[in-house]
Amino acid sequence: MTFFNDLITSLFDRKWFFKSLHGSEAFGLDDLDDLLNAVMTAEGEVSALVHAQQMLTLIDQLDDHGRQVLFEKLLALDLNAPDLAQAALDYAENPSVAALARITETAEPHWLELFRRLNAAPNGTVKLVRLRQHLLQAAKQNPEFLRLDVGFKALMRGWFNPGFLVLKPIDWSSPADILEKIIAYEAVHEIKSWDDLRARLAPEDRRCFAFFHPTMPDEPLIFVEVALMQTTPQAIQEVLTPGRVIISQHDANSAIFYSISNCQQGLAGISFGNFLIKRVAQELQRDLPKLKRFVTLSPVPGFMAWLKTHDPDLHEKASAPDVMDQAASLTKDLQKAAASYFLNSSRPDQAPNDPVARFHLGNGALLERINLFADASPKAIKQSAGMMVNYLYELSEVEKRHEDYARHQTIHAADTIKQYLKS
Repeated sequence: MTFFNDLITSLFDRKWFFKSLHGSEAFGLDDLDDLLNAVMTAEGEVSALVHAQQMLTLIDQLDDHGRQVLFEKLLALDLNAPDLAQAALDYAENPSVAALARITETAEPHWLELFRRLNAAPNGTVKLVRLRQHLLQAAKQNPEFLRLDVGFKALMRGWFNPGFLVLKPIDWSSPADILEKIIAYEAVHEIKSWDDLRARLAPEDRRCFAFFHPTMPDEPLIFVEVALMQTTPQAIQEVLTPGRVIISQHDANSAIFYSISNCQQGLAGISFGNFLIKRVAQELQRDLPKLKRFVTLSPVPGFMAWLKTHDPDLHEKASAPDVMDQAASLTKDLQKAAASYFLNSSRPDQAPNDPVARFHLGNGALLERINLFADASPKAIKQSAGMMVNYLYELSEVEKRHEDYARHQTIHAADTIKQYLKS
């Protein structure tokens, strides 16, 4: 199959191949209807791959206007509602295999079959991930485009099933193009230079792991940075301070997950992080049996926006440029506000207010400690007045806490945090 795909790909690189089909060196927007029809009507395996590759080539060339035209044309490839209604009536009268098959056939918009055929082409998966990124962006101005994403997202979940993902360590010896992407995709604590990256990857008490998909071997999907330590840090400076003392990996008893970054905007809404943390914890515990604690040092991105609504006066004080110097006067008020933010939901679905909390608590973690004034970066000050949180993953309790959260939205938190509400 690899040889066949390479052969097909080599054909597409030849100018005569394009000319022989359309009399030009590249496709344009005027070819869109013909290509859509060619992809959807192709019956042979080779012709299907050829037309799918042509379609992907055109999609790569489209600008914002061209993609909007594409999405509008895809919406026209809708399901036939009258046919579906009739199929449902037929099945109600005669629930046969053929009748059920007819419902399955008519219940699916035709654009899903288009996406499947495009996915079969060489590099089709990565190009469709990028197309979905453009779709979600365009949907901000054209909400009707989200109809396309109902099925598109479902397809992505199938294609990126965790069972297909490959966990790989990232270290200073990894290929340069992968390292460049780690720098570019880091979303929590900016990597400012190659020296900064080296400090996170090269020492023996630091680790980084990423999930990859077999069809996207050069594109990390999500990665986590880990610090091996002897204590649980209460501030990010304890992890990232230049010139820190490096310890032996065999002397560490705690693995600190201090940064988790999603890399592909086209995979928004498709979660890999819960599988990533558990897999990494298992890998680390296997290699370093002395590790007993698996804990995060996490940002609190929604706190200040919530505080502005629930306590405007405290928000004003916490927004001051010198907030990091006001620890003594603000600590008790911020502790109580933070405990309320985490434990008392303001959302209609009663899920935790904070998106990072929803992620970790949903994975079965314990809200262990609130660390005020833990991150002095401008981003953290704006989002949370510098607050960070430790979520504890006790591997023996993870599944139970996950079930409690999933069934009853139970938030497992340390008693010290609950006491903040009573103070």
